[in-house]
Order: sequence, then C-alpha cells, then structure tokens
Amino acid sequence: MEAAVLDACFAAPRHQLRGAAAGCRSARLQAQQCRAAAPHARADWQAACAILASNTTSGGGPDADSSRSSRQQPAPRVNGQNPPLPPALEAAPTELDLVPVSNLPRPLSISDLSPAPMHGSQLRVAYQGVPGAYSEAAAAKAYPGCDAIPCDQFEVAFQAVELWIADRAVLPVENSLGGSIHRNYDLLLRHRLHIVGEVQLPVHHCLLALPGVRRELLTRVISHPQALAQCELTLNAMGLNVAREAFDDTAGAAEHIAAGGLRDTAAIASARAAELYGLQVLADGIQDDAGNVTRFVMLARDPIIPRTDRPFKTSIVFAHDTDGTSVLFKVLSAFAFRDISLTKIESRPHRHRPIRLVDDANVGTAKHFEYMFYIDFQASMADVRAQNALAEIQEFTSFLRVLGSYPMDMTPWDATPSSSSRIDNSSGGTHH
Repeated sequence: MEAAVLDACFAAPRHQLRGAAAGCRSARLQAQQCRAAAPHARADWQAACAILASNTTSGGGPDADSSRSSRQQPAPRVNGQNPPLPPALEAAPTELDLVPVSNLPRPLSISDLSPAPMHGSQLRVAYQGVPGAYSEAAAAKAYPGCDAIPCDQFEVAFQAVELWIADRAVLPVENSLGGSIHRNYDLLLRHRLHIVGEVQLPVHHCLLALPGVRRELLTRVISHPQALAQCELTLNAMGLNVAREAFDDTAGAAEHIAAGGLRDTAAIASARAAELYGLQVLADGIQDDAGNVTRFVMLARDPIIPRTDRPFKTSIVFAHDTDGTSVLFKVLSAFAFRDISLTKIESRPHRHRPIRLVDDANVGTAKHFEYMFYIDFQASMADVRAQNALAEIQEFTSFLRVLGSYPMDMTPWDATPSSSSRIDNSSGGTHH
C-alpha cells in the first residue's frame, strides 16, 4: 500500500511534489502511529490503510484547499462494512446502514394494556334466564351499567365466568318464601368460583297473558318452580282451577306465551317481562307475602381482599367422616364461643359419597346419608375470630372450603308493590 502511495507522489507534476511528499511523510507517520498503538484487529489496519490512500490522492500541495471537500468524504468501506476507527484517527461522519425503525417491534406502552374493569363499571355479568328475568334486575342492582349476558342454565353462567366470557355471575341462592335454590349450592361446590358479594332483591310477581285473554279462559299457569311456590296461596284464593307447570324461568315463560300465541296459558313473571313481550297484566302483586325477597350472590374468578371496616359475611362448606352429630355441634360451638353469628346453615347430600353403611351384628347393616354442610356467618376472614374459628373447625372435619368472604348487602329496600313494580320496570328481573 505504501508503494502505491509513492508511485502516486512521483507521478504528480513537479509543482505538487513538495506537498505530495509532505503528505506522504504525514501519512507514513500516521500509519506508524497506528501500528505502534495498542494492537487492533485486521479490520482496523485495513481502515488505516484506506485513510492513508485517500489522504495521499487528495494531495497536500498548493491545491490542498481546493481538495478539502474530498478529504472530508467518508473513508471507503472495507469488506462491505464501515470498520471501527482506531482511537488515534478521526474520520468524517459516515452513514450507517441501520435497520429501518418502522421494521422494529414497538415497545408496549400503558395504552396497549387493557385495564381490568372497575367494580360496577361496564362489567360483563352473566345471569340465568332471558331479558326481563329477576336475575337481570339483580345484576343491574349489583353492577349498575353492566353488560348483562343471559344464559339458559345456571351451569352455563358458571362456565361463562370460568371461560372469561363474563367477568361476574349473579345467581340466586335463596328466597324468603321458596327457600334455598339447591342447584346453585351444588354448583358452588363443583366449580372454583368465589363469592365476592351479595344483593337482596324484592320480588314482585304478576300474572301475565296475551292481550284480551280473561282469567276464566285460562287452563294452565307456567313459571319457574320457585315463582309457582311463592304464589301458590294467592292463586288458590283467586279461584284459578288451572294446571301449574314448571318452566326454566319466569321471563322465559312470558316469552314462550308471546312466541306461541298461547291464549289459554298465563305466566308468573315481572311487570318488565310484560312490557318486553307484549303481554297484559291480569293480576298485580300475586306473591303470597309482600316481603318476598330473593338473595343473590356475585361470583368471580378471583376472591376479593377481606376487610374489617364494614360488615362482611363469609360462606364455607365442610364435611366430616365420623358418626353422629357431635361434629356439627363442635362446628357450631366454634362460632358461638367467639360470638360469631350464623345467618344460614344448609345441608346437602354428599355428591360422591351419598350413603354410608354402618355394620351392626345385632340389627344388620344400616344406611345413612352423608352430608355437606353450608354455613354463612357474619364475620370477615380478616377478623382474627373467624380465622381462629376455621382453624379449630379444620381439626375435626375431613373437608373444609371457604366459598368467599364478601361485603354484606346493607341496602334498604321497600317491599311495597309500587316500589317493587318500579324496580321491575327500570332494571329487569330473573326467576327467583
């Protein structure tokens, strides 16, 4: 490379020789400095040689000023790349071959993350029934402004939350007249959802039929079994000698009459259902008790953090393997000794072991039912009393599960027919 530089110098005109010679001496000195510096890679040496050649060919004589722009051009690329420069040399800025910014993945920002829906705001809430059911009204009361999702079965509502189709499920568990909804108690044990709240809804039943139908023309009344039970005495007092048939839900019964044009059939449902399906109200407020209230629970995939600054309720289920009622007595005593009030106790046959055989040499083999016990008590799991009570219960039970610890519904309600009718018209309703 240095020989090529010398040839270039001697080939120049005489008036450029002095400047060229000076340029050669300067270039050789820079090259020697590069070699004397810390050892560089082969690419560094090739870069130095390329700069030497560019400085020499540009000339260093009287025409140096006119060639200044050429000296400021970037160094030639070596092996198709812009090599790193040695520390002793400074080259003019070169254009780098970077990957276009548009082709690089964009970092996630906070706007890319969908925030979890806030409590009571635009939640997707599953309920059993069709629009106009009482469960729809309960969902609207529990989560105002929610997106209510009707489901044809209780099981489907559970699965809707488990499969992330819905954020919550609102399902009835007991009625002040009809008692417990056992199906949902069984599903609470089968599924892994958590109770995160409760809501109590006054239920105001109406007798609905197609426009122009008179009571004496009716041959049957259809509704959910709970609704039929809640209106049994009133229907008898009205003198309706009609067949009573169970249906999936109250609003569904009203929809069935409207869709089929059944002029011999009436439904027990809410006033909102009458508006939705174009039925007339033959009788208003036909529930046997004006204080007819259904309790609903709200279910979610994750539990909420229990607190002690407001009234809380906790629901548990347990089973035991020993004989007799002593275990149940011990469970109740664990709460009584700590002054914890129970609001509900429910027994259901054990699904996997419904019957226990008891051998007795004198009387033969006896069969007894095995039970699961559901208990609601007024205390938060953040309360030390509740923690100690469950720790004691766990010692003499074979199975114990906390279904949820959640705020109690302290909302006042008015059982008068006018108030109940107003709730039905504004929020909708389900079947219990």
